[in-house]
Amino acid sequence: MRQTLADSLHAWAAKAPPRHAVAQTVLALAEAAKQIAGLLALGPLAGSLGATVSVNAGRDEQKKLDVLAHQICVDALRSAPVAAIASEEEDHAMECDTTAPLVVAIDPLDGSSNIETNLSVGTIFSILPSLAEKGAEQSLLQAGSRQLAAGFFLYGPQVALVLTLGEGTHLFVLHPASGDFLLAKENLSIPQNSQEFAINASNFRHWDKRVRAFIEDCLAGRDGPNGVDYNMRWLASVVAEAFRILIRGGIYLYPADHRPGYAQGRLRLLYEANPLAFVIEQAHGAATNGLTRIMELEPVGLHQRTPLVFGSADEVARLVAYYSSKLAVGERSPLFGRRSLFRSEEGFPGCR
Repeated sequence: MRQTLADSLHAWAAKAPPRHAVAQTVLALAEAAKQIAGLLALGPLAGSLGATVSVNAGRDEQKKLDVLAHQICVDALRSAPVAAIASEEEDHAMECDTTAPLVVAIDPLDGSSNIETNLSVGTIFSILPSLAEKGAEQSLLQAGSRQLAAGFFLYGPQVALVLTLGEGTHLFVLHPASGDFLLAKENLSIPQNSQEFAINASNFRHWDKRVRAFIEDCLAGRDGPNGVDYNMRWLASVVAEAFRILIRGGIYLYPADHRPGYAQGRLRLLYEANPLAFVIEQAHGAATNGLTRIMELEPVGLHQRTPLVFGSADEVARLVAYYSSKLAVGERSPLFGRRSLFRSEEGFPGCR
């Protein structure tokens, strides 16, 4: 018989009393995830969940389900031992029980552009110790290395919870009959031998030369320096990409680029990059902004953005080598090199 999430957390928390607060918070989030999954399962029967209703704190379009998921998560966390919450959908930190030992940063609904097309979306969360003396907002501005727990819920053909408590990364799946999250796989380990990369190739002309060189070498396949034929994936949902990489390996890239608003990357450090980095590292992978390990970055704002690259450790190390100039970034690819099929002698405007 498979272990439930509640039983697993109870056994883990029994080893040290301070862990009980983390366990309670994860269970509160699991209840919120069940509600969100229920709405998603109804699709258009629940109304226009993908309708744009406003813009959020990061000036992205805010869908109806973004708002509903935010409220569901906040309501659940207010019943947990949480002092403050940072959400993608709120400009400022929300105070809860200021005497509580934890703070939570959350993206209530990642991938909301996929809502109306019945593709996977998710909820990402990061749990940190409260620094009560610093106040709600400052208490949340901690490096990812201080996370006590992190994970994400993936609402797809299965409703999955990928969770780390700092002792490996584990997979739980919601059983539709019992309503329990059941342990499906312990100690996930990202495969190192992979032939997949995930990036939005439509932005090629906006990337800097290091990212272009890395992707050009992937596209060169077995004739290039890597000697491997790659497949490309892009799901427009970072949790779906992370889940795939945890199971099959590979690398995900959302780099900074030359478009207005993208110079510092696009994903948020506190409630997207940090929790994903923790999950990935605990599964023997790696996560970086190209120059620095994600979990070493010191946040300066709740909605701070960062470039994000994560996946199989070997693939991420190869990307870092391009950023550190250990690999030449010359013209190697017959597809994207100068005088090639897709680029003129002068190159793309704005990327010289």
